[in-house]
Amino acid sequence: MTDAEILDRLRDILVENFEIAPEAVTLDAHLYEKLGLDSIDAVDLAIKVQQLTGKRIKAEDFKHVRTVGDVVATARQLLTA
Repeated sequence: MTDAEILDRLRDILVENFEIAPEAVTLDAHLYEKLGLDSIDAVDLAIKVQQLTGKRIKAEDFKHVRTVGDVVATARQLLTA
């Protein structure tokens, strides 16, 4: 899966689960400041990324995620691990 495909799937997840406008989901969009997610939303997002990749995310790995690009990079790492 390419980064663009991961971004497309992530955009779908954010739109469907967190009611975020699709055009707001860009690689540099900050999850908390721009997209308005909170810590509970971040846990839900981590679960969705686990479902997307089929692999478990360690809490410490997701703790440093701040932008949509960070989520894409984390998902790519899981898919290639």
